[in-house]
Amino acid sequence: MNSILSDRILNMEESATLAMAKKARELKSQGIDIIGLSLGEPDFKTPKHIQEAAKAAIDEEKYFSYPPVAGYQDLREAIAKKLREENNISEAKAENIVVSTGAKHSIANTFMCLINEGDEVVIFSPYWVSYAEIIKLAGGVPVLIEGTLENNFKATASQLEAALTDKTKAIIYSSPCNPTGSVFSQAELEAIAEVVKKRENLVVIADEIYELINYTGKNFSIASLPGMFERTITVNGFSKGYAMTGWRVGYICAPLAIAKAVEKIQGQFTSGGTGIAQRAALAGIAGDQQSSKDMADAYFKRRGIVLELLQDIPGIKTHIPEGAFYFFPDVTAFFGKSAQGHTVKDADDLCLYLLDIANVSLVTGAAFGAPNCVRLSYAASEEELVEALKRIKKALGELA
Repeated sequence: MNSILSDRILNMEESATLAMAKKARELKSQGIDIIGLSLGEPDFKTPKHIQEAAKAAIDEEKYFSYPPVAGYQDLREAIAKKLREENNISEAKAENIVVSTGAKHSIANTFMCLINEGDEVVIFSPYWVSYAEIIKLAGGVPVLIEGTLENNFKATASQLEAALTDKTKAIIYSSPCNPTGSVFSQAELEAIAEVVKKRENLVVIADEIYELINYTGKNFSIASLPGMFERTITVNGFSKGYAMTGWRVGYICAPLAIAKAVEKIQGQFTSGGTGIAQRAALAGIAGDQQSSKDMADAYFKRRGIVLELLQDIPGIKTHIPEGAFYFFPDVTAFFGKSAQGHTVKDADDLCLYLLDIANVSLVTGAAFGAPNCVRLSYAASEEELVEALKRIKKALGELA
């Protein structure tokens, strides 16, 4: 049947994070005790006041019909207010906001509206797995600029400037970063903005989905800088900071022309996001933020636990992530080694080895543009994390 499928789907890579999670679920269904550290999914429940808002919306019986394509007006106003007051994006208004079914959907909408065949998009690497595939699906060409472990995996403004060509249409980065947990400082983003402003028709997609899980203090938004609002699409959502992954609510804040274009394409593809989920999201963004702060505090504690355990494993090299809930250690010390019928040639092999021998699921760094690394999510209980790192240390120690 492959002969009837389109080239675009045949050429698309499967999401590595979802693929590893699928393998882990299959092993769990066979009764194997798998500890899953592959998905970027909070292990907390959605806060009660958000749940209650969804229940109330159902009882009101007002939100069962098609919602506005760009989202309910009061939710868009609340998002714009939050961006003005918390992110210092003073130009943000409801008309600049488009609500979608998750930040991934927001990013896909954006690239489908921006990219013509052959346009280049500079990706700050390591990068979230879906960026490159979405860009290619839109007809664009991903161009990677790489940060290294030595500089906390953050590519620089000078690297960006060197990568720009007359075909460059956009740049994209995440901060806090998936997969590294690195956070761009205000000074680093100011330097990037100066490069961007030298070029006409060059826009920034700033993925801030992990904004509320930031251990450096307040997150800084590049759209708040002078001259950058009209050049920036800020992407955010509710999955990570509010433990709402399954509710599927994300959004963009963009210059009006881009926001209208995204609304137009969403109107053809999905229409508006689920009404009940939007009412829950409104309670999240406009309500008490203590639950989000408590979750971030718990992640910070877990970071310390995992850091200590990783540093106790010979051969592992890691930096200290500043946000999100991932470690991204370099594992090249284990390449070329073997144990229990496995030969580890690369990070892909190492992840399969650890899944089989340690019963712990991680994700290969190759999927994020860094083939010497693996991604470990610490969005799991402290007990699971301690046990997982114990298993990993033992399995890695057997490689020779």
